[in-house]
Amino acid sequence: MLRFLAKKRNRISPLLILTHDFPDPDALASAFALQYIAERVYKIQSRIVHGGIVGRMENREMIRLLKIPVHKIRSEEVKKYPCVALVDTQPEFRNNSFPKSRRATIVIDQHASVRKPNSEFAIVDPECGATSVILTKALLALKREIPKSIATALVYGILSDTLDLYRAKRADVIETYLKIIHRCDLRALAHIQNPSRSKRFFQTLGQGIHNAVTWKGLVVSHLEEISNPDLVAQVAEFLMTYEKCRWSFCTGRFHDRLYVSLRASHAATKAGNLLRDILVQREDAGGHGTIAGGSFQVGKNVSERMWKRVEHRLIERLLKRLRIPSKSRFYRPFSN
Repeated sequence: MLRFLAKKRNRISPLLILTHDFPDPDALASAFALQYIAERVYKIQSRIVHGGIVGRMENREMIRLLKIPVHKIRSEEVKKYPCVALVDTQPEFRNNSFPKSRRATIVIDQHASVRKPNSEFAIVDPECGATSVILTKALLALKREIPKSIATALVYGILSDTLDLYRAKRADVIETYLKIIHRCDLRALAHIQNPSRSKRFFQTLGQGIHNAVTWKGLVVSHLEEISNPDLVAQVAEFLMTYEKCRWSFCTGRFHDRLYVSLRASHAATKAGNLLRDILVQREDAGGHGTIAGGSFQVGKNVSERMWKRVEHRLIERLLKRLRIPSKSRFYRPFSN
């Protein structure tokens, strides 16, 4: 990556750095680090953008405290920038605002893909645990002073995507984390990880618990209408802590799309492959290890009956994929 930036610096400036539509800590940290490398080391002008919203409070605090210059993409920006770097996503994925007909300049990602990224240069490492690991290694290779804000972002990116290193599969991931942790602002990190939360968050969490049903180690919860897609993953993660849970599966309706999130207790499950198997279009989902997520369009002005039918069909396919009898007797574990 460093050699590519050094060689192409004049041609690829200005560079648009694009994350997936609803950026998580790993995406934000990776984009922040890439911008620092591009601008401070190689004098490449850049701008960080995403296509959706930043809904999760931890992510908002991360942006605010670390002063990450991320912006909501404008309709003409992708056309305006001939050179685009995709971070924590890929051109073929449907979780970003990059035109599928275009070729990206750079792709840096940790997610396994169905096909090779359509890009001039790509680093895809499905075993690294977090895209932030790739960017941290690049920064360390420069042997330059790393700003505290960027180090803090990268530490949080690594921790959030590896479940506090629990999902780290390789020794080099731990080593990379240990090399960057002492450079970060631990007080800021603690504040980001424990932000104040809105009333809406607790209402959605309560609804997720109330709607949850379970059978044979699978916990399912349909959140129905949600204020932001990040809530689906948060509820799925929370339900995964239930002592009898081996898989948690949550859905949420946002505008005309159904967002889905799957969590598994064992990495051998390969949550990403499992989720792709139950969706009509495999490109609508992605994941790694025990984490997977995705979304697909249901349609505008869809009736409640249609929404429920789509949600029901998903559960039927999930049960079949997990080899759980379709006539399973789901029950509400958290009801009196």
